[in-house]
Amino acid sequence: MAQVDHSKMANAIRALAMDGVEKAKSGHPGLPMGAADVATVLFTQFLKFDAADPHWPDRDRFILSAGHGSMLLYALLYLTGNEEVTLDQLKNFRQLHSKTPGHPENFMTTGVETTTGPLGQGVATSVGTALAERLLAAEYGDIVDHYTYVLCSDGDLMEGVSHEAAALAGHLKLSKLIFLHDDNGISIDGPLSLSDSVDQVARFKAHGWNAVHVDGHDQAAIAAAIKQAQTSDRPSFIACKTTIGFGAPTRAGTSKAHGEPLGAEELAGAKKALGWDYGPFEVPDDVLQAWRSVGKQGAVAHADWRSRFDARPEAERSEFIRRVIDRKRPAALADAIRKLKQKLVDEPQTIATRKASELALEALVAVMPELLLGSADLTPSNNTRTKNAKDVKPGDFSGRYIHYGIREMGMAAAMNGISQHGGFAPAGGTFMCFTDYARPSMRIAALSHVSVVYIMTHDSIGLGEDGPTHQPVEHLASLRAMPNMRVFRPADPVETAECWQLALENTTGPTVLALSRQNLTPARTVHHEDNLCSHGAYELIPAQGKAHVSLFASGSEVEIAVVAQKQLAERGIATRVVSVPSLELLLQQPADRRHAIIGEAPVKIAIEAAVRFGWDAVIGPEGTFIGMSTFGASAPAKELYKYFGITAEAVVEAATKHHNAA
Repeated sequence: MAQVDHSKMANAIRALAMDGVEKAKSGHPGLPMGAADVATVLFTQFLKFDAADPHWPDRDRFILSAGHGSMLLYALLYLTGNEEVTLDQLKNFRQLHSKTPGHPENFMTTGVETTTGPLGQGVATSVGTALAERLLAAEYGDIVDHYTYVLCSDGDLMEGVSHEAAALAGHLKLSKLIFLHDDNGISIDGPLSLSDSVDQVARFKAHGWNAVHVDGHDQAAIAAAIKQAQTSDRPSFIACKTTIGFGAPTRAGTSKAHGEPLGAEELAGAKKALGWDYGPFEVPDDVLQAWRSVGKQGAVAHADWRSRFDARPEAERSEFIRRVIDRKRPAALADAIRKLKQKLVDEPQTIATRKASELALEALVAVMPELLLGSADLTPSNNTRTKNAKDVKPGDFSGRYIHYGIREMGMAAAMNGISQHGGFAPAGGTFMCFTDYARPSMRIAALSHVSVVYIMTHDSIGLGEDGPTHQPVEHLASLRAMPNMRVFRPADPVETAECWQLALENTTGPTVLALSRQNLTPARTVHHEDNLCSHGAYELIPAQGKAHVSLFASGSEVEIAVVAQKQLAERGIATRVVSVPSLELLLQQPADRRHAIIGEAPVKIAIEAAVRFGWDAVIGPEGTFIGMSTFGASAPAKELYKYFGITAEAVVEAATKHHNAA
């Protein structure tokens, strides 16, 4: 490797990036060309990884938050010997089913730590990644000792979530988190000065970080800054002054280098300026072998780690493998829920489902040491903290409860990083209405198949006096519409326990638990070994005889349906009640099961204190919906339900009318 100088290795990245974007006829060559020196220093001198095992638990994490510059990452993966990212994959950049999509996707490409592209998400996710490392190190000692490096752009730092993330990381003193800022001063519209004049180094110092400026094309300066950052007692921010599109004869340093192919003439001029006299996707053997050596140099550290790991007691190794490598839930989870359900039936409680969630968590933390709870400054309202929970604090990472502060998106993004790192099952709470703040990070979780639980309390107008600013109306529908987002709205403590089990067993996507503020009458009074919520819905109360009316309800409206069913039965109208804790899970069931749950009653009524959207799949466009069509209001919950007509009396009136019409 000594025979190949830094510039040739960096230019290999630049050339592959230019060629990939040119062949795809779309993409972003500017960042890879500008940040190639920074990436080369990081990968050749500092990054601990073994290309032969991209899943090695103690590897350093490299997160390309500026996901538009994806060809930088793909070029590095190919050059260092990642088996999945071949030269053919680089040639298929941005093509259907390739391992090189337009923005990095962790579920598509081995070696990509997290999905990035929406600016700020990688920055915020990395805080969770670095936090998970510290938490796991506090538990397992020297078999967990790695850095999280982030290459971020000006755009990442302009996004509001970067402030949430940086403040939390600074507060917790996540010293093994290092940001490398591609400080090129250019955005799509032109010079950054058109819209921004923030001194990012001063800003990060204010966040409690170690922060410095360096020349992003001076390999020695970059290396010195990273070396200093590795010894810091706080997270580090290195602003690397670079030239976007470095080497391009007319576009370097301009917005024209950012997001479009250079074109044949400019590309040829760039290669000439860089002294790169090779054809498209051609890397000379000496340069390629130098990079392949970089991909192998972590094998020694990997072998040393394996020796330390193998020396641990068998029980400790098994638990580490379960949590960190296999990502499996403990065998005792199902039994813990079963026992809790039995107790809740034997000793029924009229409580809010947020309180029922707290009861479930008390049972779960006893069997799941990896359960990592937290709240965005609503702990007493979300009921997310168990009795003996210990807080995560700066310098003390032995706790299992995180105070995220009023940073909903930052919390959601951090939980993505925690989950993807391995070793923990994160769950965080806020008010249901504030999923609006967290939604971009929630979408990344769904897209990336990340296992996260969102404890979203105050789930309807039932929260009462706080009024329409805090009362979710459209939120259930919008979250149900998100692919791979599981939404549960349990009706009582037993359903809440079952939904928690399903949420934690869902290791291929995120789950929302929509929980009530108000107390609810127990709906489940008989113990069932099976998890009745697992199909999304089930018949809670059968009709006496052939059903003429089916009442479908979720959450707090199930008790309304139960009261209505009794009154209708007294009128001689055969009515059944179907509890629907997860509408979208019901709709995902095989046709025969779905049909059996929905039934054939000619009158179908859905009851939910939210908008109708989505329910027509169950009740049909002619079915009756009793719920919300406007925003809520400020008043006690019982008055609001009466004012908006979400009552047993309204259900009975509608059912009777349709029954008589039939």
